[in-house]
Amino acid sequence: MSELAYLRDLVIILSFGVIIVTLFHRLRLPSIAGFIFSGLLVGPHGFGFISDAHQIEVLAEIGVALLLFGIGLELSLDKLRRLWRLIVVGGALQVGLTVCAAYAIARTFEIPGQSALFIGFVLALSSTAIVMRGLQQRGELDAPHGRLILGILVSQDFSVVPMMLAIPILVGDDIPASVYLNTMLRAVGIIIAVLAAALLIVPRILRFVARTRQRQLFILTVFLICIGTAWLITWSGASLAIGAFLAGLVVAGSEYRHQALADLIAFREVFASVFFVSIGMLLAPSLIVENIVLVLALLMAILIGKAVITFVAARLLRMPLRVCLMTAVALAQVGEFSFVLLFSVQGSDLIDKNLESSLVSAAILSMFVTPFAMSFGPRLAAGLGKLPRLRRLLDVDVAENATASVGGMRDHVIVGGYGFAGRELTKALRDHEVPLVVVDINIDNVKKASQEGAIAFFGDITSQSVLAKLGAECAGELVLLVNDPKAAEQAVRVARRLAPNLHIVVRTHYLLDIEPIISAGANQVVPSEREAAVEVTSLVLNRHQIDNRRIADLSNRIRSQSEDDV
Repeated sequence: MSELAYLRDLVIILSFGVIIVTLFHRLRLPSIAGFIFSGLLVGPHGFGFISDAHQIEVLAEIGVALLLFGIGLELSLDKLRRLWRLIVVGGALQVGLTVCAAYAIARTFEIPGQSALFIGFVLALSSTAIVMRGLQQRGELDAPHGRLILGILVSQDFSVVPMMLAIPILVGDDIPASVYLNTMLRAVGIIIAVLAAALLIVPRILRFVARTRQRQLFILTVFLICIGTAWLITWSGASLAIGAFLAGLVVAGSEYRHQALADLIAFREVFASVFFVSIGMLLAPSLIVENIVLVLALLMAILIGKAVITFVAARLLRMPLRVCLMTAVALAQVGEFSFVLLFSVQGSDLIDKNLESSLVSAAILSMFVTPFAMSFGPRLAAGLGKLPRLRRLLDVDVAENATASVGGMRDHVIVGGYGFAGRELTKALRDHEVPLVVVDINIDNVKKASQEGAIAFFGDITSQSVLAKLGAECAGELVLLVNDPKAAEQAVRVARRLAPNLHIVVRTHYLLDIEPIISAGANQVVPSEREAAVEVTSLVLNRHQIDNRRIADLSNRIRSQSEDDV
């Protein structure tokens, strides 16, 4: 019955996953941590129901590929292009600083240079799967820290290719520099060729399949594009997951992205769960106990060291304190591609076996604590944000010269965020000669607002110093149009302390965000989810020639519903 081994393993994984994740949900613990813990229980170092973790490697790799394909679908090449500065500069800073720091520390412990550099490679990478899954669940992918995290993760994932190509040199193989250069050029050429072909062919294929109106055929085609493109890109030396991510970006450029994402979700969740379980299966409690001091030292070095380095990289990009902290907390772990690097040197003497096993244990533990750390991140940012000395020390308040520009304003409107809604609100206020000032932590948005004639400043709306410089104490209204609900909540608390009589309006995306923001002190919260329901209902009823008064009554009823009613 060996041919049913995969099915048996999958049944065990899903059974334990359902039980443990349900328990974690009851305890209000992150589901990803539950899956990793499930892996520990079912794996060779737990109850031993699955004696060999390699048996589910294929399923786990497909899980990561589908997870990153889904993330690519939600982004698109256009959106990624707008993140180029964060990818190129932010990623290079984070990876470069981490490799240098790890190399320097390893050399102080008399670890050979090649081994020290390899350790730097391993520690420079963070878990794209865990971090992006966490951002998705928290609705923070489009938040300022979400965009920075994404940019750094994309840069890290692409850096795996030159790292893998450097391993033969590190283990002592005599490879001429010309061969290494040719391999790099070949890798870049393959990626560009596959992406170019995919951009030309994929939309036509999807359009043809969609015309057949066969849902099964459409799902099969999406899977083929995902796995096929990913497989072709692996010829360049990149991982299957990176290839799947790029395939997702290609499909995202077509009009079928939403249908593809909807059809993919169920499969993605199952296979991604298998990946998280497979990580837990690598954890060996007995090895941790044997090397407890070394494992804990490595774990603390990873968590603290990577957090500090990531914070510094974010500050060098002139990011506000909250964004720096949230990014640092989210990326303070070792990633799944680090295991690819570690497994690729097995059988060589590049790294001491005892150090390798301890590094693997510390890496898995760092991944396990990541969901908890990401949940704690907003509270940490809010707490440290209350320390004015820290803000002054780091020079993160910004809004320079704001006091001089808005000093004479009274009853003005402070617009926090200059996206589509902020731009339209600003235009309407200016058309009616209402005094206003715009603040945003995206410097491009600030420049755009200034070019369009608004008084605009770069700054963190959650900072009391920034709000004070913008004249919050004598303002008539604060309108928050930011994509991060936790940042909006923090900004409301700060503004309410500074100006008890200030009228505060907050735009948020989901009904779940209403209660905490109202509790923080907002006067009104407008969830786009509810307004979309009102608009869609009105359009449909209008088409069916329902009386306008009845439509208005129904719209008012929808708006009056509480979160509990929904």
